[in-house]
Amino acid sequence: MATVIEKPEHVRLTEQGKPVTLLEAIREGMWEEMERDERVFVMGEDIGAYGGAFKMTDGFLDRFGGSRVVDTPISEIGFTGAAAGAAHMGMRPIVEMQFIDFISCAYDMITNYIATSRYRGSGGVPMVIRGPSGGGVRGGPFHSQNPEMAFFHTPGLKIVYPSTAYDAKGLIKAAIRDDNPVLFFEHKWLYRRPQLRETLPQEDYVVPLGKARTHREGTDLTIVTYAAMVHKCAEAAELVQKEDGLSVEVIDLRTLLPLDEDAIVESVKKTNRLLVVHEDTRTGGIAGEIAMRVNEKAWEWLDAPVLRVAAADAPVPYSPPLEDYFLPQVDDVVKAIRHLAKY
Repeated sequence: MATVIEKPEHVRLTEQGKPVTLLEAIREGMWEEMERDERVFVMGEDIGAYGGAFKMTDGFLDRFGGSRVVDTPISEIGFTGAAAGAAHMGMRPIVEMQFIDFISCAYDMITNYIATSRYRGSGGVPMVIRGPSGGGVRGGPFHSQNPEMAFFHTPGLKIVYPSTAYDAKGLIKAAIRDDNPVLFFEHKWLYRRPQLRETLPQEDYVVPLGKARTHREGTDLTIVTYAAMVHKCAEAAELVQKEDGLSVEVIDLRTLLPLDEDAIVESVKKTNRLLVVHEDTRTGGIAGEIAMRVNEKAWEWLDAPVLRVAAADAPVPYSPPLEDYFLPQVDDVVKAIRHLAKY
């Protein structure tokens, strides 16, 4: 009989009632889905014996073996295509991009083949492509990108970008169970932040894809955002409530595609003002799409123009002061809130 490897301590934290980081929540979600469904397997660069660049899959090889924890060559288009083939044959692969920036190497496979498969009559491609993304950790232009909008325009894909440990675990489990290809972005700045530790439910749970979440209730103004910016916006909202008496609602999109238009419109109808904040660059960011949908569905409720706070239209700088200037900061959000409130 095969030896069953005991579950290591670092994926038993929730079972023990201990709080977990966002990274640990995602790890637990993947582990649980691999135990639940033998069709689920992981593949990527250095994810086996090394456990991944961020140790996301640490211990997976010992428990699940080399047939379900597959180290790959450095060829994103190659192993993404291999995963698509496995999905066609009934498997449910999880593909790790060592840094999400390198997903561009697999752009053709994802947009031309995987996303169109169901539309071409070749069936669904139940697979997850996940990896660390985002700036603020001094990673420079090749390890700090937010490339979600490069895929947002592609029908057939789903795009997920969580901001809390609870959502990260529930969303990764939902993504793995989904019968469509899901791009799952994980902000590195949030991975191990102690402030985000949560004690999660011990029972199995999922967070449905395509549903936004109200991170903070408010009545004077709506902020729509996602990922790391959720926490910066919440900090800004607390500050203006304390100093200006403003009540700001913060909507965490969680899933970018499909976009929860109803949640956005409902909040705008309540507050009559909208600010969209994202770490992605300004031109072509999701703020433009959200503003247009609000224009179509809630124009009569707006008491001010829709504004956006976003990163500058430039590659992510490596210099710490330049990166801080490049990225949206709490002060930028506060200024935009006050401007809208006075309009």
